[in-house]
Amino acid sequence: MEVPTNNNQVPLVNFVIAGTQKGGTSALDAYLRTHQDITMASFNEDTSLADAIRKEVHFFNDPDNFNGKVDYAIYHSRFDVGKNTVVGEATPSYMYWHVVPERIRQYNAQMKFIILLRNPIERAYSHWNMEKTRGWDSSASFRDALKKEMDLYKRGLAEQHFVYSFIDRGFYTEQLKRIWRLFPKEQTLVLKSDDLKHNVNTSLHQVADFLGISSFPILESKEVHSGSYTSKINQDDFNYLKDKFYYEIKDLERLLDWDCSDWIAEI
Repeated sequence: MEVPTNNNQVPLVNFVIAGTQKGGTSALDAYLRTHQDITMASFNEDTSLADAIRKEVHFFNDPDNFNGKVDYAIYHSRFDVGKNTVVGEATPSYMYWHVVPERIRQYNAQMKFIILLRNPIERAYSHWNMEKTRGWDSSASFRDALKKEMDLYKRGLAEQHFVYSFIDRGFYTEQLKRIWRLFPKEQTLVLKSDDLKHNVNTSLHQVADFLGISSFPILESKEVHSGSYTSKINQDDFNYLKDKFYYEIKDLERLLDWDCSDWIAEI
């Protein structure tokens, strides 16, 4: 895979793991760091942050980077680029944030997108547990957090929200179509999170083919930043989200020619 450069001959980042949040992006980032031909974003100097946050660059969804002339040197400073390497980063919010695909196209129209999609019901519950652990949501229960999200959107107080997007982030079809309106489908690789978790070497073979690099060595599956929950999602909350996502999941099945029936099976 040829590495394009800008006018200063600095290699451009040529792929992003763009989503979805809580979909296995930290694990994929860790696997990709083992490949000799891949350069991933370096960590921030702030070692107090968890690796799951430090791996994420958030350049294209940070409005401060797009007030006036964009300084891509800030972005490139996160990469220790060698010759003929494939350069990438993992920021799962890129898939969700409306303005990001256009900003990425302005930067590199040949950008490739790797997207991991997880059962949106499981993803929402995992998202809530993460925010609760961080102290960014103080709702008494998962359902209360979902109600808070719905209330914010109904009252027009949030078009997109970093924390209160437990449901909204799970509507994958529109997020994919937003990318495809600006980039050819051939520049996207969409994988199931469960496949990466349970069939890691098959998934990494697909990634290697997509990026045009040599095959990965045989690797053991690993858990990266998969927090444990104090309890599982209850049946009422599962049914509530199943109703929310039922038609979205059916649309996604048609869009990607996937079978996602296990996503809405009874718990």
